[in-house]
Amino acid sequence: MPDLIAVRKVEPWRRRLYLPTYRISEVARYVHESPQAIANWYYRETQTGVTLPGKEHGKSLSYLQLIELAVVSIFRKLGVSLTSIRKARQYLAQNFNSEYPFAEYKFKTEGFHVLLDLSQFELDEDMKLVVADRGGQLAWEQVMEDRLLEFDYEYELVLKWHLAGRQSLVVIDPRVAFGAPTVSGLPTWILKGRFNAGESINDIKEDFNISENAIIDGLKFEGVNF
Repeated sequence: MPDLIAVRKVEPWRRRLYLPTYRISEVARYVHESPQAIANWYYRETQTGVTLPGKEHGKSLSYLQLIELAVVSIFRKLGVSLTSIRKARQYLAQNFNSEYPFAEYKFKTEGFHVLLDLSQFELDEDMKLVVADRGGQLAWEQVMEDRLLEFDYEYELVLKWHLAGRQSLVVIDPRVAFGAPTVSGLPTWILKGRFNAGESINDIKEDFNISENAIIDGLKFEGVNF
């Protein structure tokens, strides 16, 4: 994988991957978790340490921290314990020499195999429940593949997150609008502001030259009820 320290010295968008940009309160909305749960992942010790190390108290999350958090949220929704997630992250970081292993390409292709491998030699009842029947290992791999389709990879990194699912046009891309949620390159908060100010969808469509579907997806993401 590329040297992440060297990467920081090149294109501006690459440097933005590391800048504190996202407040825990807004990230909680993106991943449908409580702010307290997210804080616990960063600060509460498991048997092997905190689940996601490296966040300073009082600072916002960087883009790469955001993606790692999104992956942790996926695992939690699938029933994986924080201890198992921590062990998997440690394993990936060490074996792939990775600073943010859950945000890098090898995790999409190899990450869930790591979890399965860990279950072979770690005494982790939660992990055994995940990989044991109801279809067994193949079913688990398919579930993981389906969920990881939310992420697009370039340069061996997640560089686009379809945070409302593939059926929605809402994405986060650190190269666009400084990593804000967007549709067709337009931040969704702008759509919400214009709509709440009394403008119609047709007015917004004409002003920004984006599709009606994009506008509707953006407004839905912002919680606007029609």
